[in-house]
Amino acid sequence: MLAGLIFATEDAEDRGDALAATLPFGGATLIEYQARLLVAVGASHLLVAVARVTPALLGAVSRIAGRGVTVDVVRSAEEAAAKVHPLAEVIVIADALVTTDAVIEWIASESHEALLVARDGEPGGGIERVDNSHSWAGLARVPAARLREVADMPADYDFQSALLRQTAGAGAIQLLLPPATGRTRHGVERNSAALLRRSKSVLAALGDRRTAWTDRFLFTPITGWSLPHLVSRGVPAWAVTMTGAVAAAGAVALFAVMQPAAGLAASLLGIAALSTGSMLSWLRGEDGLARTQERVVWGVAGLVTLLTGAVATHTGGDWSGAVLAVVTIALAALLERVPTAKRRWWSTPAAGPLVLLPFAIAGQMTAGLALVALYALASLAAAIEASREKA
Repeated sequence: MLAGLIFATEDAEDRGDALAATLPFGGATLIEYQARLLVAVGASHLLVAVARVTPALLGAVSRIAGRGVTVDVVRSAEEAAAKVHPLAEVIVIADALVTTDAVIEWIASESHEALLVARDGEPGGGIERVDNSHSWAGLARVPAARLREVADMPADYDFQSALLRQTAGAGAIQLLLPPATGRTRHGVERNSAALLRRSKSVLAALGDRRTAWTDRFLFTPITGWSLPHLVSRGVPAWAVTMTGAVAAAGAVALFAVMQPAAGLAASLLGIAALSTGSMLSWLRGEDGLARTQERVVWGVAGLVTLLTGAVATHTGGDWSGAVLAVVTIALAALLERVPTAKRRWWSTPAAGPLVLLPFAIAGQMTAGLALVALYALASLAAAIEASREKA
């Protein structure tokens, strides 16, 4: 069982009446963002360690709990030890820590007790010294028993610091934070203006986990540029979703008037909007909407591939275009069902419209469909081979 412990004890530097954990971040609050990261790696129980409770904190905790995760507010190590499951592994997030999903996944994947550290003088560390050359970088993985050890210490000990001391003393392995990550995407921020600046880099990094070439070179850069602007302006996720839907509808209309090149271009705009909207929905805890948008991306890509085949059949006078489109969809569906990690060069739903676009501009849609079908076949063959090697 995986649990999370978030410290929310320190005041904001420029807002004396507010906790740093409740400063705005990612369209919500920093603590809600931290909770999203923990839930994403499988934490089903969250503990929020506080020194005082503010209305903003209560509101944030209520919204976190409303997303289907158990949340307990605790004031001491003793309360935390009593609330957590005795066999749980606990991911600890330091007060006001900003980080990325990749770093959280890294420490959550460890099978041993671990501390994330940074070398002295490097960004991302400096919370508290661990040894002669390293400082704690704000994340740890500890067994629930470590909380009980801190609970048995004198009550005036600082909970966060004492937990760090006990974990280091127990011989936890040290994971070194990459300096490039700490420079802009990882660190403690208690100033609202500085937090806003750091949030832009962190939000832009959210799409980096999408490794397919279509995402890497097209959709992720679009998401990375647009997401901070959407969040800072408070644009609702449904508005981005509707933008993608309108673009997809426009693509269908363009195909209806025999404009396949314009239709494919419009579909790519729609896919880009839906891809960004999916990430925005995830960030705001709207997981159902995020999953729906990912499925709609698949549907839009498949539909425009079929429409391209229909136009190719209409203009070419034979059924080769339609047959190739159907074969491509079937191969893509089979590829999605192969139980193996996807490689960067493999075909994705969005690859079809992207590859077809230059062929549609040149008036060679049947050739484009043949290439897309061969690409999907090669990807499926590679995926099957990879799954056999893994077995």
